[in-house]
Amino acid sequence: MTDAPNFGFDTLQIHAGARPDPATGARQTPIYQTTAYVFRDAEHAAALFNLQEVGYIYSRLTNPTVAVLQERVATLEGGVGAVACSSGHAAQIMALFPLMGPGLNVVVSTRLYGGSITQFSQTIKRFGWEAKFVDFDDLDAVAAAIDDNTRAVFCESIANPGGYITDLDAVSAVADKAGLPLIVDNTSATPYLCNPIKHGATLVVHSLTKYLTGNGTVTGGIVVDSGKFDWSASDKFPSLSAPEPAYHGLKFHETFGPLAFTFHGIAIGLRDLGMTLNPQAAHYTLMGIETLSLRMERHVENALKIGKWLEDHDAVEAVTYAGLDSSPYKDRATRICPRGSGALFTVALKGGYDSCVKFVDSLEIFSHAANLGDARSLVIHSASTTHRQLTEEQQVAAGAAPNVVRISIGIETADDLIADLDQALTKANA
Repeated sequence: MTDAPNFGFDTLQIHAGARPDPATGARQTPIYQTTAYVFRDAEHAAALFNLQEVGYIYSRLTNPTVAVLQERVATLEGGVGAVACSSGHAAQIMALFPLMGPGLNVVVSTRLYGGSITQFSQTIKRFGWEAKFVDFDDLDAVAAAIDDNTRAVFCESIANPGGYITDLDAVSAVADKAGLPLIVDNTSATPYLCNPIKHGATLVVHSLTKYLTGNGTVTGGIVVDSGKFDWSASDKFPSLSAPEPAYHGLKFHETFGPLAFTFHGIAIGLRDLGMTLNPQAAHYTLMGIETLSLRMERHVENALKIGKWLEDHDAVEAVTYAGLDSSPYKDRATRICPRGSGALFTVALKGGYDSCVKFVDSLEIFSHAANLGDARSLVIHSASTTHRQLTEEQQVAAGAAPNVVRISIGIETADDLIADLDQALTKANA
């Protein structure tokens, strides 16, 4: 099932990319737990290594189980191809790798997951890359930050931790005018709630660890290629438009067209960076995706009910859930995420930092964990954990101020979650 544009999301999340196993007839995608693959003959091996034929060489590059996952996520996102890798952080590096080089920069939103802020502000400097942080609500500032050395624009569709909704249509227009790809992290929204490619994104990245797997068992990432960017329109992207020495001068964009980025991600990115997703993790994620729409509907339903309840609680200063009528992003959420605003948001407590710590320690159903997108409801005090390495100014800019708690609403009974929150807030403010 490779081309099914008329099928609904619920059908595609189960069937896209999958076929009964030709050897056994197994209906579920098998776990191909193998390192290498036997070539038919020397000519077949040479064709594979020359990228003249598509097939399996070595599981650092390609694996049948992983291939099904790549096709399924690409189909759900409306892309032409995808490259799965070992984590969400790996996916971000994989997305930037073909575009960047020493002395070049990427313009990124200030509203990002704390680990992403550290990766962009600190770690990528070791590659000679630079990140320019900008408030993406200020489109003039985004445009002004772009210079001759900028090679990409990066944001999250629903930003972690605050649930902020990015105006992807407006940001993509700025990127298009500059001739740059827009990379969107769609982890918090999933393709069920948001399709960044429809709003102008060139590449979409995910942490498979979160909602796509949905049960806290996998660490993985993926990069989805829209296939819509002209990598040869300028000389800014030589990795994709210029001759590649490792493949006898092959030009990826000229040779593979819309699939240029995907082929480069496998043939160069996975080959040399080695950020490979293991087949068992791919299998778990495929099983998780089969129920994605059902889970996301419950996540959103619970989040809206709980967000409204928290907003009226005496101990709560503010709730950032974009699905609330009081949210300044309500109209934007309706346009960018028509099926709901996700299930991730923050709560500011009137008691400040100490109250947040007591609140987290008093919860019983909610798990105190550095994760989100689980079927279980999770909570974390970002300022003392995921965003701890940032300055207070950076924490505030990222939506993780000291008096703020991040909540990831699961699929449990909403009334049980409300009761747990109520007793914890009571203890925190005693």
